Amino acid sequence: MSSPEAVIRARGLTKRFGSLTAVDGLDLAVDRAEVFGFLGPNGCGKSTTIRMLCGLLLPSAGEIEVLGYRIPEDAEALKRRIGYMTQKFSLYEDLSVMENLDFLATVQGLDRRAARQRIEELLERYWLADRRKQLAGTLSGGQKQRLALAGAVLHKPDLLLLDEPTSAVDPQSRREFWDSLFELAEAGTTLLVSTHYMDEAERCTRLGILDAGRLVADGSPAALMAALPGRPLLVECAQPRQAQRALQGAGEIIAMAQIGASLRVLSAVEDARERILRRLAAQGIEARVTPTEANLEDVFVTVTHRPLQRAGATP
Repeated sequence: MSSPEAVIRARGLTKRFGSLTAVDGLDLAVDRAEVFGFLGPNGCGKSTTIRMLCGLLLPSAGEIEVLGYRIPEDAEALKRRIGYMTQKFSLYEDLSVMENLDFLATVQGLDRRAARQRIEELLERYWLADRRKQLAGTLSGGQKQRLALAGAVLHKPDLLLLDEPTSAVDPQSRREFWDSLFELAEAGTTLLVSTHYMDEAERCTRLGILDAGRLVADGSPAALMAALPGRPLLVECAQPRQAQRALQGAGEIIAMAQIGASLRVLSAVEDARERILRRLAAQGIEARVTPTEANLEDVFVTVTHRPLQRAGATP
């Protein structure tokens, strides 16, 4: 059930490419000033969904309403009120930072004096003031990302759609970028961000997990972790690789991953601890098995049954 505050409403959203169903009957509602995250592996339908929401791709079925506009019918009018930032740097590399922003301001029909004031404000806010004359193609990954964000919010959009915007930058740049996103949300901008990083997903106020084009989980990160059936377990022993081989194929185990010298095991079975100890003892492995705190990786594995390597890894 969508909230009266919802700025994005999608019902039964579906996209087919021939025999491939990329998005399958998706229902989605995103409220004003929310930082809503799409979490999922490459190919799960995140980018396709975002492109349909902003009118760049026609849905095969379903209904979309964004900021009160019906999509795709009102897609042209919607463009003036949204910002869109893709994973790949999409500005002109042979133009300077300033020239790129001037060009975008002209395309968006901004008043020249107001545009110049807005550009100066964004150059300061995103630490690009000393790079204004530098060619965009010579910027670092983090600088390109900040320039792309400045271009996406130049016209002060009500909604900002970001498709895996931090996939090509270092952790410090990612942290700074997310600080900028929360600054936008605090000012009233609604954000929908797709990611495959667990630490980024934890920052979102609400999270939707996509798998094979379907929304398999929806809620705040804390609520999703609290609803996790069973508890993850930490297996500590002298031979974690040997322990992993001994537990491989056990029906009660959803997934395992070695974390340092320990083994993290996910199971929804009540007596999982006792079963694990028995299996290991039968192989002559002494171990200590204790419950541990759930994380978003555990949620992801449970709802998709897709094993991961470690928290924060790319699925």
